[in-house]
Amino acid sequence: MQPIAESELIINARGAIYHLDVRPEEMAQTIITVGDPDRVEGVSKYFDEVETKRQHREFVTHTGRIGKKRISVISTGIGPDNIDIVLNEIDALVNIDFGTRQIKKDLTQLNIIRIGTSGSLQADIPVDSYVASTHALGLDNLLNFYRLEHNEQENQLLHSFITHTQLHTQVTNPYISLASTGLLKNFVEGFHHGITVTCPGFYGPQGRILRLGIKNPDLIDRLTEFSFGQHRITNFEMETSAIYGLGKLLGHHCLSLSAIVANRVAKEFSKDSAVTVDNLIKKSLEIISSSV
Repeated sequence: MQPIAESELIINARGAIYHLDVRPEEMAQTIITVGDPDRVEGVSKYFDEVETKRQHREFVTHTGRIGKKRISVISTGIGPDNIDIVLNEIDALVNIDFGTRQIKKDLTQLNIIRIGTSGSLQADIPVDSYVASTHALGLDNLLNFYRLEHNEQENQLLHSFITHTQLHTQVTNPYISLASTGLLKNFVEGFHHGITVTCPGFYGPQGRILRLGIKNPDLIDRLTEFSFGQHRITNFEMETSAIYGLGKLLGHHCLSLSAIVANRVAKEFSKDSAVTVDNLIKKSLEIISSSV
């Protein structure tokens, strides 16, 4: 097997992966991703010990412990393009030998848990509640650059979704991936479950109209009304489908947890979203440190 070229796997002068500026020994096998770089400190302040802190561009990484549980928390920035960088680089840290530049024979499976914010698409999922995503439905196109294959049920769901929403290839080619059932089973009490839609932007792609007209002004209603068997769309945001899709292809266990800070049906926004997010962080860390 040929070594991976320097232009494809970029390792800096201190032996760290290019964008994250993290070395293999500085990464835990349980990883929390957050969008906001400032939120990394909001997570790691609850660690019993922080052993490593790194920052490069919008990517901030803290690795430490809660009890005997070693955890890394990484900021991704906003959007699926950044997730492409983060998921590939954290996989490289554990599954590529940086000395030989070759893929390791024995691969490591990571637990990757997103803790972020989101908008509810159902009237009965109010602001300041929490969603654990059973599925991620991507409108962002990232996974269309990879060899992601769908099973028959997933293809049926996608066909039903495209027919219902009238989204077409001029806008997007949707894809879908599932959460890790092994992680999801730990996040039941206090969490709504459902399909999370990932959008490639915050305004037009999520049906917001400021000064620009949009192609799908009925998008919110169509997402809210969609169901497939027992599944419905609960919320949308900007990272989950990329995490689930890349995680599936790379063999990792992924879960997305969302603090609902907006309800797009009721047109409400949280009065104190910082408290809602902090409560989700504490609740999630308690479960991660004891059960994951």
